[in-house]
Amino acid sequence: MVISCVVRRASYVALLLLVPTLLRAQDVIGIPVGQTPPAVTLENLSGDTVSLARWIGKKPVLVEFWATWCPICEALLPRMAAAQKKYGDRAEFVVVAVAVNQSQNSVRRHLEKHPMPFTFLWDANGAAVRAFQAPSTSYIAVLDGTGKVVYTGVGEDQDIEAALEKAAGAPRAAEKPR
Repeated sequence: MVISCVVRRASYVALLLLVPTLLRAQDVIGIPVGQTPPAVTLENLSGDTVSLARWIGKKPVLVEFWATWCPICEALLPRMAAAQKKYGDRAEFVVVAVAVNQSQNSVRRHLEKHPMPFTFLWDANGAAVRAFQAPSTSYIAVLDGTGKVVYTGVGEDQDIEAALEKAAGAPRAAEKPR
């Protein structure tokens, strides 16, 4: 019984890691572009209830589905950080920690050792995964200021800046002193 649970869990993890490679050739990944995701309530890492509506529909939002154990998410981090530095004043960056082979406590401990400049939320029951039709970790959906999906993708080679530019417009040029 215990062995079958371990094998089943290992199979889920392997599938989550393999899916990004399999989906690269697909046209539609997750929630279709042009749709608005349904309202979702998650938890912050302290356990407080938080609605994604707090961010969606107010300005562009990048939502990444993430796990502490995901090597593709780790490889994606430099692109996420660069995009946050460039677009952070005009877009929100929300990372949804999936409840597969990790706990809120393990996510908190990971972030204490490896701080990241994003808002982290906990998807205890998979509500966000279902709402965004997230096929795997490293899945990103970018929504424009009206809450419509303008980009979805998986894997470490995503052009996050191009997706945010589509949602938020070109970065503002620095004002020149007169």
